[in-house]
Amino acid sequence: MASMLDGCTPWPEAFVDRYWAAGHWRGNTLDNLLRGWALQYGPRTALVHGATRLTYAALNRRVDRMAAGFRLRGLRPGQRVVVQLPNVPESVITVFALMRAGTVPVICPLSYRASEVAPLVRVTQAVGYVGPSAYQGFDPTAMAADIAARWPFLRRVFLLEAPGAESPYGGLTTDPAGCQYSPLGSVDAPPEPALAQSAGQVAFFLLSGGDPAAPRLVPRTHNDYAYQAQAAAELVSLTENDVYLAALPAEFNFTFGCPGILGTLSVGGTVVLVEDPGPAECLPVIERERITFTSVTPEAARGWLDVLPTVRADVSSLRLVQVGGAGTPPERAIAERMGPALGCRLQQVFGMPEGLLTLTRPADPEETVFTTQGRPLSPDDEIRIVGADGSDVPDGEPGELLVRGPHTVRGYYRAPEHNARSFTPGGHLRTGHLARRTADGNLVVTGPLGDAPRRAGHPGPSDL
Repeated sequence: MASMLDGCTPWPEAFVDRYWAAGHWRGNTLDNLLRGWALQYGPRTALVHGATRLTYAALNRRVDRMAAGFRLRGLRPGQRVVVQLPNVPESVITVFALMRAGTVPVICPLSYRASEVAPLVRVTQAVGYVGPSAYQGFDPTAMAADIAARWPFLRRVFLLEAPGAESPYGGLTTDPAGCQYSPLGSVDAPPEPALAQSAGQVAFFLLSGGDPAAPRLVPRTHNDYAYQAQAAAELVSLTENDVYLAALPAEFNFTFGCPGILGTLSVGGTVVLVEDPGPAECLPVIERERITFTSVTPEAARGWLDVLPTVRADVSSLRLVQVGGAGTPPERAIAERMGPALGCRLQQVFGMPEGLLTLTRPADPEETVFTTQGRPLSPDDEIRIVGADGSDVPDGEPGELLVRGPHTVRGYYRAPEHNARSFTPGGHLRTGHLARRTADGNLVVTGPLGDAPRRAGHPGPSDL
């Protein structure tokens, strides 16, 4: 496997060989996979947001031209760029375009402000920032300017303008400190020949929980993330006829690749983006776009169920709803209501940005779906449940959940001290969550360890 970015922990060679031999890793970068999907599914609809509809061919062309535009603006392979965008087509286009340009997106929650974004820029030495020009009273332009004044490697800011708004930059403006500002829509140039890239390199960074002032960055490679998204798509039998509702923020691993956006695109399905997971926005979209599949938190599911009796929304197109959270599974009463109310199957999911992903199976009996978080995605996921002394506990007994596998990272980025605490000498991730294994091999995740700090950022889905 080609060397990864400095500051990342590689999988040991024996595990690399095992994952290649098993066919989990296949050597394709995510942006190159998109090229193949565009060839295979070209005229089909890939992305929908309001009245905007993009075919696979159009999505790939936009990615090609934006990647060339990023390179024209001086971004170079291996550099990092913080991306903080709402659920709009540009969020998907930008992440793919940055990867195609050879740069590494740092996918940042839209809820983060200067005190949380600045450490990300510092740790990654990000040379660029992509965000909205304004968002719900938040001024990303002022934030980026403040961060650029403190960290001089940040020199390029790309801002998503609101529809119909005039850009205050008119194409490109440089401030006195030398930081360039430009509209994201102006990042456009004739496509260039494809870069030679390794699928063993980091594709993007996700954020784990913890102290936002000392962020834990999760380096996901092309190989491991492509495997995760495509294996999850296969598990839930996604096809080109499926329509996925990205209701939760696309920055979440849950939404992006469990199988989510990426898994849906891998089979030629359609991804519908909304910016609010509440029932007022989602239920009409389910009816209008004939949504077949979505992912929600227990809180969002409860909100949908509470209003369904009072609204006239046809949700009969739904066949599967994933519900998940950071060790906070839905109450059984909610789980039992979802199938009859929505007319579809429920799937419980537990996952972390670090890679662990457990899911109930579509053919599981209802009792398993109502009461467990299922089994690991991969046959090569190695799960341990250990007691306080570090030894494995018997099935049925609670302990800390540990995991290593082909889509679980071996370390956080530039965090040797934290890695020493968070990973065992054998490479298992200490998840910080209590779980027990049932006699039939399913996991019941009961919550964070009692003495573990609460994971910061977003409650619930942040761990996905």
